[in-house]
Amino acid sequence: MEDIDTMFTDLLGEMDLLTQSLGYETDPSEMSSSSSQIENNFSIGFTDLKESLNELEDHDLDALMADLGSDLTETEETLNAAKTGHVHTQQNKSGYYTAQQHLQAPIPSSQMSSSSLPPEPSEPLLAGEAEAQAKADKIKLALEKLKEAKVKKLVVKVMMSDGSSKTLMVDERQTVRDVLDNLFEKTHCDCSMDWSLCETNPELQAERGFEDHEYLVEPLSAWTRDSENQILFLLRPNKYLLFKDPQIFYLWKKHKQFMNEIKECHKELLLKENFEGPSLIVPDLEGPLYLREDGKKSWKRRYFLLRASGIYYVPKGKTKTSRDLACFIQFDKVNIYTTTDYKQKYKAPTDFCFILKHPQIQKESQYIRFLCCDDEHTLSLWVNSIRVAKYGATLYHNYQTAVRRALTTTSTLHVTSLPVSSPPTHSTGHIATVRANGHPDQDYLSEPPPDFIPPPPPGWGSGV
Repeated sequence: MEDIDTMFTDLLGEMDLLTQSLGYETDPSEMSSSSSQIENNFSIGFTDLKESLNELEDHDLDALMADLGSDLTETEETLNAAKTGHVHTQQNKSGYYTAQQHLQAPIPSSQMSSSSLPPEPSEPLLAGEAEAQAKADKIKLALEKLKEAKVKKLVVKVMMSDGSSKTLMVDERQTVRDVLDNLFEKTHCDCSMDWSLCETNPELQAERGFEDHEYLVEPLSAWTRDSENQILFLLRPNKYLLFKDPQIFYLWKKHKQFMNEIKECHKELLLKENFEGPSLIVPDLEGPLYLREDGKKSWKRRYFLLRASGIYYVPKGKTKTSRDLACFIQFDKVNIYTTTDYKQKYKAPTDFCFILKHPQIQKESQYIRFLCCDDEHTLSLWVNSIRVAKYGATLYHNYQTAVRRALTTTSTLHVTSLPVSSPPTHSTGHIATVRANGHPDQDYLSEPPPDFIPPPPPGWGSGV
């Protein structure tokens, strides 16, 4: 018993020492680094948060202040409604007790605002100085409120194609579509469906276009503190090429002349059969690609197949039957990026490469998958078809929304034509689901119209 008492006393002593060590004073340099990291989390494309707020236009800064004030007021009302200052104990299954301290209500924003503002100047300021001082006061108050806001917000620098930039305030509830609409108003450009927001990663020499349904703050939050990544606002004609010319992707084995002569009504039929049925159909794409193997500098040529769940390949000595296929990668945790100059960077066979990686990976990693195509057309086939496999019917809905936005603006401005194809006249009755193999039941496919051009016999023409 004495030994047990001694052990218990020693244990209590160690716990006391541990408790005391938790109360050490933080080193000033560590506090500075932590504070800098917090401020960096509020801005993208700037050296610090104060610089980013200073770049905001006056009306945007006023809107931010009003929004933050609304967020803080709502939070204060919620906390004030709860009981404060009471400690409750709760017994857990082990018989020990834990103390839960309720948060004290914060200082009301009205008091914080008055205390945070600098004292009134003793001498009257000139008109220009007064405006500068007023903006400086707003920025100081915004810095304090941003750290307490319940909705995450980012001040984002978006680069234009002419080298200029626009500064936007984006919160976590805004989709890329919302940000595009905001940029349309700021730049007064047309609302073509080809406008895109893209992220570039100089470290990996890669880029991708954000999908319109994505919440922009989420992928930007994955950027590292020292990242040189940028957001670009530019025209990308291939953004919705799959819906403008679906025959390129769903009839890719046919002859080029056949695909060039297909009528608009047949394009609409392809969209209806592949995107508006009970199951969404992924392009039945397959062919040889070059693979950069893990940990090696060499590229090997393998035969790959695209399915709704991911990319598969044919192992050496096997056939293309489903039981022989090996899974290369699945799409639920990765994004697809196109690359630049990989022929020089990684000794790729061509410059038509793409990579698949988790959005959190921002630098070179063994978990990045590298693939290389023979030509630009094959690269376009794979990149766009993978987007369909990953996002399904959501991608089609993005396209329809972009078409409606472009047509609404066109009718408002009395423009006679658009540099893009018209949207399908049919409407979607429900959201199609992607089947595991990406193929629909054969009895579902509708009959072609009387004037539909029959496909050429097997083996006629090239596959690309």
